[in-house]
Amino acid sequence: MSVLLHGVGSSGELVVKMPLRHGGDPRAELRAGGWEVLRPRAARREGDDIVLEMLVETGGLTKTTAPAPPHDLDLVLEPGEQVHTHQRPAAYAVVRSARGVLMTQLSERTNAPGLWNLPGGGLDPGEDPVEGLHREVWEETGQEVVVGDLIDVVTAHWVGRAPDGRVEDFHAVRLMYAAWCPQPSDPLVHDVDGSTAAALWAPEADVLGMPLAGFVADGLPGWLESGSPTASRGRRGRRRCCRRR
Repeated sequence: MSVLLHGVGSSGELVVKMPLRHGGDPRAELRAGGWEVLRPRAARREGDDIVLEMLVETGGLTKTTAPAPPHDLDLVLEPGEQVHTHQRPAAYAVVRSARGVLMTQLSERTNAPGLWNLPGGGLDPGEDPVEGLHREVWEETGQEVVVGDLIDVVTAHWVGRAPDGRVEDFHAVRLMYAAWCPQPSDPLVHDVDGSTAAALWAPEADVLGMPLAGFVADGLPGWLESGSPTASRGRRGRRRCCRRR
């Protein structure tokens, strides 16, 4: 599964398309081609790939050299061990309801156990981002949601050991959505022994004071502003995804 960048003009016309290089950031990649990103527009599956549409306007050329990815501090390669390149598209959401903001706690299977995350995760091969988000939210919290706008795209690049023991040159491409839960219930983790240890509805006033995972701590203040409840209602129909395929 690869990520393809489509730059779209103000009238909806396609003005540029390119693959998202491993380790690259969509804004930087498009800026290097002379396009300034105004905002994310949409993401969809196209064949085996994920197409990421960005609203763009003409900008200046600002080519830069990407730094080498950081390595996990405790990473030690065994003799002959290979580093595998892996680009992972994922979908997450700021889910609101009358009970607050939906949060998930990372389990001991992750590299940040005990920290709080947003519901979501990696897309299965051939899976549409919104379908994958419905599945992940159900598996991690048992909630049915209405998915709204794509509000941000966050990338990260590092070399480390995956939970299965494989060493990966890992490129995370996280699609961040706004969502609304019309009928919130007590969260229930269906994906037992996975990356989620617990889930809860947190009062919005308290969320930023929780011990948050790194990318969530960095982005959540802006995402809370971008993904208002009004903007998150009624944009796409609900769909229950009870099991991982």
